Amino acid sequence: MRPDLARALAAGFLGGEWTEAGLLASGAEVLGRRPAWLRPLVRQILALYPRAPLDRPRELVTNLASRPAADRAGALAPRVQPVAATRMLTNRWRLPELDTLADLAGFLGLTDSELDWFSDPRRLARSTSAVPLQHYRVSHRTAPSGAIRVLEAPKFRLRALQRRLLDEVAGGIPPHGAARGFRRGGSVRSYAAPHSGRSVVVRLDLEAFFASVTVSRVHGIWRTAGYPEPVAHALAGLVTTVLPRSAWRAVPRPADDGLLDAHWRLGRRLAAPHLPQGAPTSPAMANLAAFRLDVRLSALARSWGGRYTRYADDLAFSGERGWGTGTSRLLDAVEVVVRDEGFRLNPRKTGVMPRAGRQRLGGLVVNDRPRVARQEVDLLRAILHNCDRFGPSTQNRDDVPAFEDHLRGRIAWVAQHDPARGARLLAAHHAIDWSR
Repeated sequence: MRPDLARALAAGFLGGEWTEAGLLASGAEVLGRRPAWLRPLVRQILALYPRAPLDRPRELVTNLASRPAADRAGALAPRVQPVAATRMLTNRWRLPELDTLADLAGFLGLTDSELDWFSDPRRLARSTSAVPLQHYRVSHRTAPSGAIRVLEAPKFRLRALQRRLLDEVAGGIPPHGAARGFRRGGSVRSYAAPHSGRSVVVRLDLEAFFASVTVSRVHGIWRTAGYPEPVAHALAGLVTTVLPRSAWRAVPRPADDGLLDAHWRLGRRLAAPHLPQGAPTSPAMANLAAFRLDVRLSALARSWGGRYTRYADDLAFSGERGWGTGTSRLLDAVEVVVRDEGFRLNPRKTGVMPRAGRQRLGGLVVNDRPRVARQEVDLLRAILHNCDRFGPSTQNRDDVPAFEDHLRGRIAWVAQHDPARGARLLAAHHAIDWSR
């Protein structure tokens, strides 16, 4: 069966009554006649789909073309090409009802052509070096580890669209309970607290977390939410991107040769449709993409009598006595799960921390309770003391903009985890003459 005939028949079937008589009438309208093979084809489709798959027109096209009766259609072409009717069949999280591409365009305040432009279904942005035709501003920076991070920040209008999708659509889909970052009620403290006072704490890191989430996985998230295939495809296009070749050529290689393999893998990931690091929707979508990973790692931790949480790309496990002798087997099991779920561990950031040493997660020490390290608090206290004694300008050695607010933010970080110390630091901050 010709592809155009399969698409026309699928659209005709979905637009008519989903009964044998209704599908025969719809098929005859598409073909201009009723060939002998049409009735067996209709019966084979009804055996597959007792209900009209209004949310899966593309799947229906594929199954139509693969039915035994379809082989008898030969090179027959359709007489008419109807448009497939689509509709949400499930909506477990009570998300906005978006049955068609027209509904999605209306929801976002776009015309049909604007929706096509922003979702970029043919990925034309990768082939152009003209910056005005690209939807993202690309930059890079060197991480403390020496790795090169590529940032893809959406331009103003696309960012506004993504923000609305985050606030009104993606934000309504709950991530797994182990995900403690980029969600309502989540925080670094909620990530670290379950591992306080444990005999062994294990910290791992996922390599290129956002770039590892492919467009097919994002499409699957929208389909799980109940959106029909065309709508899910457009939604996936709105929150993913492909790095233009010209932009990747401008990204420098890391100075450390030991990071070249990871840098090469990053380039491969960015060359395919992925979640951009810099888009407001990416953290929430990455959380959802990691749902199965969180399910499996939570079960793995429980089977070892331990605990598991995740904050973005940081994974944390902890356990009691006995973990120290079997941690290598746990790490092997974690790596198998991570690879099976389409991610990769960064071996340089794996840490096994026994109770005898400092156990640190998300910038907090968790040996007894989540708190900022004493050295950091003492350093901040010394800076405030010297600001008061010698003037703030003498302490701003790195020319930090808005130095007063910068220190206020560091005090707030301490106060969040130790209110008493935070109050004392804040009092010292208030005593400083910031005009000096």
